[in-house]
Amino acid sequence: MPFHPVPTAAAEAALQGARDVPFWLDDPRRPAPRPSLRGGARADLAVVGGGFTGLWTALRAKERDPGRDVLLVEGATTGWAASGRNGGFVAASLTHGRSNGERHLPREVDRLEALGLENLDGIEATVARYGWDCAWERTGALTVATEPHQVEELRGGPGFLDAAAVRAEVDSPTYLAGAWSRHDTALVNPAHLVWELRRTCLELGVRIVEGTPVRRLSSDASAVRLHTDGGVVSAASVALGTNVFPSLLKRYRLHTVPVYDYVLVTEPLTAGQRASIGWAHRQGLDDMNNQFHYYRLTADDRILFGGYDAIYHYGRSLSAAHDQRAASFRTLAAHFGQTFPQLDGVRFTHAWGGAIDTCTRFFPFFGTAHRGRVASVAGFTGLGVGMTRFAADVLLDLLGGEATERTELELVRSTPLPFPPEPLAWAGITLTTRALVRADRRQGRRGPWLAALDAAGVGFDS
Repeated sequence: MPFHPVPTAAAEAALQGARDVPFWLDDPRRPAPRPSLRGGARADLAVVGGGFTGLWTALRAKERDPGRDVLLVEGATTGWAASGRNGGFVAASLTHGRSNGERHLPREVDRLEALGLENLDGIEATVARYGWDCAWERTGALTVATEPHQVEELRGGPGFLDAAAVRAEVDSPTYLAGAWSRHDTALVNPAHLVWELRRTCLELGVRIVEGTPVRRLSSDASAVRLHTDGGVVSAASVALGTNVFPSLLKRYRLHTVPVYDYVLVTEPLTAGQRASIGWAHRQGLDDMNNQFHYYRLTADDRILFGGYDAIYHYGRSLSAAHDQRAASFRTLAAHFGQTFPQLDGVRFTHAWGGAIDTCTRFFPFFGTAHRGRVASVAGFTGLGVGMTRFAADVLLDLLGGEATERTELELVRSTPLPFPPEPLAWAGITLTTRALVRADRRQGRRGPWLAALDAAGVGFDS
């Protein structure tokens, strides 16, 4: 069933009064900011970025070597960007789904699938070991078909559910079939996960400074230096987890573009409203369209509903002004009403957006610089909640000069094609977005532009 392109009056009404801040960060548990850097500092390892990538890297560094002096430098506050704004889906996949992995890394996709599950198990074990209060739920993911051609894509695969079976799990008139992968996805409150990571890092002796943007890198024979407004940090090695923000390594600045994603959260559902949709197993959900939706229940039985629009602003623009987009919120609210008509009258309490660091292969890439003393990762493309822990181990392996199973992976050794500079980036992304929309409207048939991208190794079908 195609989603209505035009928002309704009911959708407009449901958005009235919604707060323009991320639901996860609008929480009294949010910790007070740490002091910014004042004067110089030294460390064995300096980590740049206080999101999931930086925090996992700092934590894993201390777990490997408790005596290592680790300093984490954050430009704003920990978790304020993508790590505190996402849907809270912790996926095992390291390649944004198996089909994308087969397209780009066919020779090692099976091993990557196994390593991804090991990584998810490792996150779950860490949550238990440190007693993190982050609403961890390993409920799996339910992918739903909303168009007839999508049913055939799911049929015969693992976890297939016909229309009656999928609607017995979650009741929506838009569902024609589904597939439930029960063990490869967990749900989490991402802000709580950030704050628990932060707390544990501090308890293990990591020093954290916030409000300290790093302006540039330099190095000599003795150290790598981070130049900030508050002073210079000298370190034996540096891990960069800046993700969507322009890389401190110029060679990678064309390898990602920021794409804005938008999210709504409802008021808590009543018992009757929950009963009307089922969802007893609390899976994370997504559909199979190119312009796809993702949604889930929160710990207090709200529905988080996001996706569909993916907005690129000319010049790789990053701005707080892009976090709010009324047209996207209206579209999501209308699609929510179409997905769950039995929830007519439910209001949204929060509406926000944020930037995703997208690369042309849709999963992260790694790099080193300054004679191996700096390691970086970027390009998570919305897959960072789980993948960042794996990435942290890769960064530490690279900085340690270790030849490990991870560092020998083609995933780690290869780099995706960069995006072109402007105005070619704008033109290419605009053409691709339009082509994906047309494919959704033509029962999944990919036109010549998408076929050309596929042939060049930069196509993606979701």
